[in-house]
Amino acid sequence: MDLLTIFLLAAIAMLAVALVFLVARRGGSEAEAVRQQLALALGQQADTVQRVERSLREQEQALSKVVAERLDRTEKATGQIVTDLRERLARIDEAQKKIGELSSQMVGLQEVLSNKQARGAFGEVQLNDLVQSVLPPQAYAFQCTLNSGVRVDCLLRLPNPPGPIAIDAKFPLESYSALRAVQAGDTAALQLAQRGFQQAIRKHIGDIRDKYIVPGETAESALMFLPSEAVYGELHANFTGLVEESYRARVWIVSPTTLMATLNTVRAVLKDVRMREQAGEIQKMVGLLLEDVRRLGERVDKLKTHFGQTEKDLRDVDTSAERIIKRGQRILDVDLGEEPAALPKA
Repeated sequence: MDLLTIFLLAAIAMLAVALVFLVARRGGSEAEAVRQQLALALGQQADTVQRVERSLREQEQALSKVVAERLDRTEKATGQIVTDLRERLARIDEAQKKIGELSSQMVGLQEVLSNKQARGAFGEVQLNDLVQSVLPPQAYAFQCTLNSGVRVDCLLRLPNPPGPIAIDAKFPLESYSALRAVQAGDTAALQLAQRGFQQAIRKHIGDIRDKYIVPGETAESALMFLPSEAVYGELHANFTGLVEESYRARVWIVSPTTLMATLNTVRAVLKDVRMREQAGEIQKMVGLLLEDVRRLGERVDKLKTHFGQTEKDLRDVDTSAERIIKRGQRILDVDLGEEPAALPKA
């Protein structure tokens, strides 16, 4: 029983008490009339209370149904949200693991690059991968020793001109790391680091020029491979003077991206050379073919001569045969003056 029903019943009870009190003060026929009115009013109020209860129950049922439906939808939505949240948390955990692995790899790479020999090996491995992915095996050689006894990281075997091109895979990372480590605003330290970087690159350019450009053995230029796009970008952005010095020294500075473009150009040159070689071979074969055709013509002419002689001989044979036949016929036609012998009678 809800509060509204209780309130109606309390009102009816108070009304009944008030009527009883009035009846008690009156008597006779008036009291009887009051009692009848009281009974009628109580009956009407009871009907009203029942209707109100039915209405309240119906509303309660409808409200319960709506609440249940909403709770069911809310539960499903909450379950989906929880499922999505779990999936996202799992992805976040996986991403954190990958970030941790990447961090460890970066630490390992930093340790590799901090060692000069390991850094050289890293550059050589990257250089080897790039060269092997573009050029055929016969177009290059790794750790090739020149006639001067100097060993070059990679030698591109190009025909003359331009000739074999040497590639050096070492790079002065210490000076670049010192340049990157300068705090913003420290002008003196920045200038000192820039001078150190310039000196290291300039010395490296000179070493490549002196060691890997050998007249009569290699091309008139060489390549300095920087396995870091950052160092390559730093050079061309803030040290254009060094880049111009490398041009004058005929030492071309390349990054992984520009080296890939250079290797594709080298491959095109080698393809053109092969096509020219094949064109020469084709011309040679065509010359031999023409010589064979000339010989075939001579032999056909000789065969025609033989056929002509054979035809003449055949005509001569025919003439001789005709003469023999004619002479035989003449012999048969000769009259010797004798009767032919009579045949014996049977």
